[in-house]
Amino acid sequence: MDHQLEVVIVPVSDVDRARAFYADALGWHVDVDHQPNESFRIVQLTPPGSACSVVIGVGVSDATPGCYRGTQLMVADIVAARDELVSRGVEVSAVRHMGKDAAGWQDGPSPSRADYESFADFADPDGNTWVLQERGYATAD
Repeated sequence: MDHQLEVVIVPVSDVDRARAFYADALGWHVDVDHQPNESFRIVQLTPPGSACSVVIGVGVSDATPGCYRGTQLMVADIVAARDELVSRGVEVSAVRHMGKDAAGWQDGPSPSRADYESFADFADPDGNTWVLQERGYATAD
């Protein structure tokens, strides 16, 4: 039996501010923005190319805003993805990779550009964090 992850709920303190960040700064598609009353609002956004959406809102989660950590967004070219987000005004960490022989984190993408070896991070206005991870660089051309 398939188990398909389709929605992740991200707790935020200000729905309008978060919607603007995810839609305008990140460029995610707004699928739904529905508010039938003052105690419930659901905003569903989908990253480009993703089968999984993110939900923010009022009355959708009792988690503390900003507690969401480290969900990974796969990108084919981490340098280009980072540059695009920076050009849209998003504060993104430098690209890094894990060095060989316990050398720790090294600046820049992995020299081999192998799958799952290069990373960069950013946070939404509440401090929920996301990780860009490179996969498929050799086939991105």
